Amino acid sequence: MRNRAAIVRAARELITAHGPEAGMDDIAAAAGVAVGTLYRHFPTKNDLVEAIVTELGATIAETLDAAVGRVGDGRSAALDEIAGLLHRVVVDMGQERLLREAVAGLAGESLRGIQERAVHSLEILVAAAHRDRTLRPDVTADDVALLLTTSPDAGAPERARRRWVELAVRAPALPDGGQKA
Repeated sequence: MRNRAAIVRAARELITAHGPEAGMDDIAAAAGVAVGTLYRHFPTKNDLVEAIVTELGATIAETLDAAVGRVGDGRSAALDEIAGLLHRVVVDMGQERLLREAVAGLAGESLRGIQERAVHSLEILVAAAHRDRTLRPDVTADDVALLLTTSPDAGAPERARRRWVELAVRAPALPDGGQKA
């Protein structure tokens, strides 16, 4: 189990840095295991990429489920959760975004499943923000997903990514939380 975790961690780092061209020998070396050990756990690179995408999907699902849960039980406002999600994806999870882009061709079907689940959670958050009257009524979950997929990548300076989030949150929000003055 320890070898498997080390292999997945090394593969994430190398594939993020070098794209899908990262070699299995290089991944084994970075993980501190023999090439045979890597192939025992992951017979093909696609198997390894699937493991990485599965972990990424679990992280994203956990984040979204927690946000929906906080809104559902009244601990947090929907617009705050949408803003927090934008911040986590654009500022905090920049490397995961590079990874997602690097493996898109190798694990397209798995990534589509993650995206479908994410859109469902976004639909719940957007509907709650509409009920709270804090989000413009014409903003949809697809709009929020579009913001996420077209945001600056991890190569942009952190200051620029933070400013992007600030502007992206401000644009669809209703002034004064939708309350009449």
